Order: sequence, then structure tokens, then C-alpha cells
Amino acid sequence: MTTNGIAGGVPNAKALLNGSGYMELNLQVSDPELVEALSEREDESERHDFAVSALKIGAIALRQAQGRIDAERIRQEGDRFIENMKRDLEEHRLGVTRQISDSLKDYFDPDSGRFNERVKRLIDDGGEIERVIRRQIGGDGSELVNTLAAHVGPSSLLMRTIDPNAADGLIRQLDETTKSALIQQQKVILDEFSLDNGSGALSRMVSELKEKHGEVGESLENRIGEVMAEFSLDKEDSALSRMVSQVDTAQKRISREFSLDAEDSALARMRRELMETLENQQQTNERFQREVEGTLREMAAGKREAERSTRHGEKFEDDVFEFINTRSQRAGDVAIDTGNLVGLVPRSKVGDVVVELGNEHAAAGSKIVIEAKRDASYTLAKARAELDIARKNRGAEVGLFVFSSSHAPSGLDPFNRYGNDIVIVWDSEDRTSDVVFDAGVSVARALCTRAKSHSDEVGESVEAIEQAILTLEKQVEGFTEIVRLTTTIKNNSENVLKRTRIMSESIEKQIGILNDKVGGLR
Repeated sequence: MTTNGIAGGVPNAKALLNGSGYMELNLQVSDPELVEALSEREDESERHDFAVSALKIGAIALRQAQGRIDAERIRQEGDRFIENMKRDLEEHRLGVTRQISDSLKDYFDPDSGRFNERVKRLIDDGGEIERVIRRQIGGDGSELVNTLAAHVGPSSLLMRTIDPNAADGLIRQLDETTKSALIQQQKVILDEFSLDNGSGALSRMVSELKEKHGEVGESLENRIGEVMAEFSLDKEDSALSRMVSQVDTAQKRISREFSLDAEDSALARMRRELMETLENQQQTNERFQREVEGTLREMAAGKREAERSTRHGEKFEDDVFEFINTRSQRAGDVAIDTGNLVGLVPRSKVGDVVVELGNEHAAAGSKIVIEAKRDASYTLAKARAELDIARKNRGAEVGLFVFSSSHAPSGLDPFNRYGNDIVIVWDSEDRTSDVVFDAGVSVARALCTRAKSHSDEVGESVEAIEQAILTLEKQVEGFTEIVRLTTTIKNNSENVLKRTRIMSESIEKQIGILNDKVGGLR
């Protein structure tokens, strides 16, 4: 075997040493093992490298065998190995440091960190904490006001019970019950000691005395007269008169204790204590309400300040991402917040959200870029130009531009389509405008399907998709017109709301047809 380069084990080798410090060998190899090893490498350069390595290993082995190890060469190779090791370790350290820095920045960056975004959504004006406080203690319809009114309000059970003029009140019932009991007891006592009552105690006693002791005569009559005198109301110092007087005195005392006319009565004192307690509670509630109103005014002022700053624009972008992320999860798509990420265009971050259609969709892998703006300086032309840049920067087939209703160009319709670009107007605080956003997303997904469909076999379905898109656009226009009418026309509100419901159902139906057609292409 003949090889150009370096080999070994061949006599009659011609060696030429040129001026650049390397030697050229032209060797013929006949050793079977070397020939087999060199033949395994068909590439000439690979064979050359293998031959050089084999010659080097053989030379070193021969030197070791002859006791002539080159110490300087070993030191150089060791230094080179250490330098390579240091360089690799430094590159690894820098890579690990960069990864840790990127991860910490992703979570704790003051401007774009996930942790700060979550805290901001909790404590921002209109955030979750503010909404909970408003629902519990804010205005006439709050939980606190309703609870206080139910327990201590003018129409509460407590006030009705202690009202002296109420027919079923506690005072009236106590007075009537006491009077009735006293009258009944007085009648029972008088009946027992009246001779007109044949079954009374006195009549029975007289009858028994007459039957058993009729012989006593006048002395008994005198004794009976004395007894009768003790039970006569005509005699002021009789036992019965004294008892009736004590009962009457007790009745007056009880009535006086339960009368509001006497300032020192038990009921009057209880009423004063209740009124003082209610007045203190009312003052406490008023003071608390003033504090809450002051806090709410500060929060409202902060909210107005936020509306004048760019921070509110960031909140609108967060609302747009939260809305589209919820819809994407339901549809099996993936929504990515790309507002702070550089795209395909160098140094460009245009394109706030990218939605990649899931595997179950006919246009799986297609992308929709969404640009959200709460900026009054944006015109429709500027929005379309930015949407064109966003599609290129994010590699998307379809673009969706979302204007905030408070900063949208004057006269712009809520739903607009220009080829593969869709421009809508959305109010994040008005749930009725969600229909327009849903329609925009549905049309964007359908446009992705149309863009990906090229064969004649799906021509009919693409035609049906286009028809559904046109119908959906008309229905959205009608729906938005009805929504505008409901804000100004009060007398015909019932008919307007009925038409709104019909339009909403028709829009949902068209969205369903559109989704069915798109699903039929899978």
C-alpha cells in the first residue's frame, strides 16, 4: 500500500526536510496489520491524520523503550492540556452565570419580572384586592351596609320589637299580658270570697258551718260578720282591701317599669342604652366609611394618574394577554407573551402576544400575532403598518390589532378586516365587548386555515369559511350598532335588548359554524 503523508514500518523511505520545519515522507506500507488499519479509513485526510498519530505514538514508544523521553515535550503538552482545561472551565462558568442571571431576571426584573407582574395585578388600581374591598365595604349595596341595615336598621326586627307604638312590640305585649293577669287573678280572688258564688270558698264554708253548727246561733253570726268584714272592700283596713291595694301598687310599679313615659323606668333605661349603643355604632360606621371613602378617593386618584401614564397601557396589554390566554387554553392553542422579547427582525420587539395553533387544528403550527395599544396617538394607518411589522417580526400568518375603546381613533368600527389583518376595538371592563374580541380571534384562526389550504380537495370548505367570515363581520357590525343604541334609547330598551340577544346568538352560531368548518379540515 502506498500513502502520501506519514506511515511506518517501511524501509527505503525518502525524507525531505524543507525550510518551514516539517518533514515530508513518501512511504510504502507492507505490514498486513498496518495496511488493514489504514484501509479502514477511506478519506485521504482522515487516513493522513491516523498515520501521523500512529507514527507519533510509535516514536514516543520507541523513545521510552530507549530511555530518551523528551521532558520538554511532555511539559509543553501538559501546559497545553491545562490551558485547554482552563478555557473550557471558564466558558462553562460564564454559561452557568448567564443562565442563572437570565432566570433571575425573568422572575425578579423590576420592569418585566413575573413576580412583579403578579404583585402589580394584586395591588394595582382596579386589582383583585381593590375589587374585594369594594364588594365588602364600598357603597350602599355593600355587604357591610346590608348586614347593619338588616340587624339594627329602621326596619330591623330589634327596632320593631322595642317600638312602643307597635301592636306586636315587646312593650305592648308586656303591658297587655300584665293587665290581663292581674284582672284575672283579682276576679278569681273576689269570686272565692263572694257569697253570690255558690261554689266559692266562703259560700262553702258558710254552708258547712250552717249544716254542722247551726246551734251556735248569734255568736256564730257575729263571728261570720267579722270574717266577712275582713273580706269586704268597703272597709279600708280589711285584709282583702289591703291585698287589693298591694296588688294595685305592684301593678302600677310593674307598668311604670315598662313605660317609656317614666325616665327612670327599666324599659326607658334599656332604650337609652340601646340608642347610645346604636349611636356609637353609627358613629363608628360613619368614621369607618369616611376612612374607606378617603382610601377609595386616593385609589381613584391613583387610577386617574395611571390613566395618564404608560403604566395603564401596560395593564391593558396584560388584560389582552389574560383574555387571549384563557381562550387559547380552551381551544388547545398556546399563547406566549412576547412584548419584551426580540423577534426575527433585529432589535425589534413589535408584537405583544403570539398564538400558535395546536395540533388539533387544521392549520396546526400557524401563528397569530396580537398587538395591543392604549395610545391615542395611534391612527388606523399607523396600526396597520405596525401590524405588518409584527407579522414579519413574529413569523405569523395573521395579525390582530386591539385598540382600547377609551383611546381608539374616532369613528373606527369595533370590527375591521383588511386581508389577513384584523383591527378591533375592545373595552376590558365591558363584558359585552368580549363578543367582538371572540369574533376577531375566531376569524384569525379561520384565516390561518385558509392560508394553509392550497389543494382543490378543501376548496368547498375554504369557500364556506370565507362565507362564514363575511357573515360574522356583518353580525358583529349589527351587534355593535345595537350596543350603541342601548346607551341612548331608553324607551325601546326591551326591543333593543331582544335584538341584541338575537344578534349575539347568531354570532355564536356563526362562530360555531366557522369552528366546525375549520375542524372538518383536520
